[in-house]
Amino acid sequence: MGRNIRKRRSSMATKAVAASAALALGGGGLIWANFYASAHESNSGQNSTKAATAAAQVATISCPDVGQKLTNVPNGAKQGVATELANLDKQITEAYTRLASTRQAQANDASFVQNAITGPLKEKRAATIDRIRINIQRSGGQFNSSLSQLAACTTQAANTNAGQAGNGQQQNGGQQQNGGQQNNGGQQQNGGQQNGGNAGQAQNGQGGNGPVAADFVDITKVQANAQLGVGANGAAANGNSGSRGTFTSSCGTNGNDNHNTDNVIVAPGVTNGAHHLHDYVGNQNNDAFASDQELAGAGTSCQNQGDKSSYFWPVLRVQDGSQDFDQNNDGGGKEGNVGKILQPAQAQIKFVGNKKGKVVAMPTALRIITGDAKAFVNGNANANVNWSCTGFENKVQLETQYPICPQGSQVVRTTNFQSCWDGQNIDSANHRTHVAFAQADGTCANGFKAIPQLQVRLVYNVPAPKLQNGTVVNPYAVDTFPENLHKPITDHNDFINFFSTNLMNKMVNCINTGKKCK
Repeated sequence: MGRNIRKRRSSMATKAVAASAALALGGGGLIWANFYASAHESNSGQNSTKAATAAAQVATISCPDVGQKLTNVPNGAKQGVATELANLDKQITEAYTRLASTRQAQANDASFVQNAITGPLKEKRAATIDRIRINIQRSGGQFNSSLSQLAACTTQAANTNAGQAGNGQQQNGGQQQNGGQQNNGGQQQNGGQQNGGNAGQAQNGQGGNGPVAADFVDITKVQANAQLGVGANGAAANGNSGSRGTFTSSCGTNGNDNHNTDNVIVAPGVTNGAHHLHDYVGNQNNDAFASDQELAGAGTSCQNQGDKSSYFWPVLRVQDGSQDFDQNNDGGGKEGNVGKILQPAQAQIKFVGNKKGKVVAMPTALRIITGDAKAFVNGNANANVNWSCTGFENKVQLETQYPICPQGSQVVRTTNFQSCWDGQNIDSANHRTHVAFAQADGTCANGFKAIPQLQVRLVYNVPAPKLQNGTVVNPYAVDTFPENLHKPITDHNDFINFFSTNLMNKMVNCINTGKKCK
């Protein structure tokens, strides 16, 4: 089976100037429209002024993220709930389309947005959330009635500065020992997010929805902030009494162009559930419709055929004016993800131990998502991001800005996954609470068990962007939900365990006995 999209490369990418605005996103989020440019389209000075005024007043729609708040979804309700969350996505997309196509009406009528866009959107969302309730209760689950209060969306001005740090001195976030479990999502605060750039600058970027100049920093000018032995080199923070071995799986760099815009973990059975394109290595059968049985029987790109696990992450693109194979596809150019897809030069997959004690085997089909694809909207609670450059990984790790690397240095994305498991579940309603990060001393809280920690290190040859007059030329960016404006804080990674029993046992033994194995 598998509806995985195979990227068709050409010897020369077609040059084009993309002028699309950001589209809408998943179950909740922020819709951004490129009003800055469009406000100047009219030939009438008066109309231009009115449209510009409207742009300054209403440029975004912010909707609460329903999916992050779900805590109890019975097995019998999972598909129905996934479908309704996809309907919430579609409703926001339709609201954005209307917002972007009615600028003159908004300029002429101050109540237009409420009456014609956010009001009807609230009614549609309320009905959809109620269907989620019915699905859950019909299958014997308990519905949190407070979710019914998440139907209303609000608007956000274009000139609101969302407070992105501009000095490049971010904390080294999302480490393996961050003292606890990832949270349930962090409700967005009606638009003004802590990670964003100035929306008035958001005309930058090939797709019209970022990134902007403030999203980049010259790494040579950033003060050292990395914790040695914790960051991108992948060293486990384990002491003399801990489990100090490692297990490495070589699964390639997706040279066979295995891509799709699905996410079988968070949106099973929903085509384009991710709204951005993923690279897949390891398991070759991962799409929205793949069952555990199909994944277990699939082929793998890993050298050790006992590893049929699925490792996937959003692609990285350089916005140099090129079009890639998905320019006109959902999740690609139609949703603001444009430019040339970059294949990693290296994709290092390593499992390490626990500094306090031994690890236990992961259960088959365990699902772990780390980081938050909607962190720009949802806040930092679940963000887990490390950006750096080769030669700087033990010095600087960035969260809210992309590094501009010096000549001869490569861009590095590193992810350290949660390494504590509740001992029972392979997934949870919000896809987070069944796993957690170890505490600072290496212990797992709440009776959780230490499991091998997955560390993924991706290295890219990226032409260095140039900052000129407050804009960025030929930027690179991670694929995102359109409303997240290609912010680096949204980087994330996904894993589904399909190691054979024998190979998993070998991994555990190697880690617990201090060996380095492949």
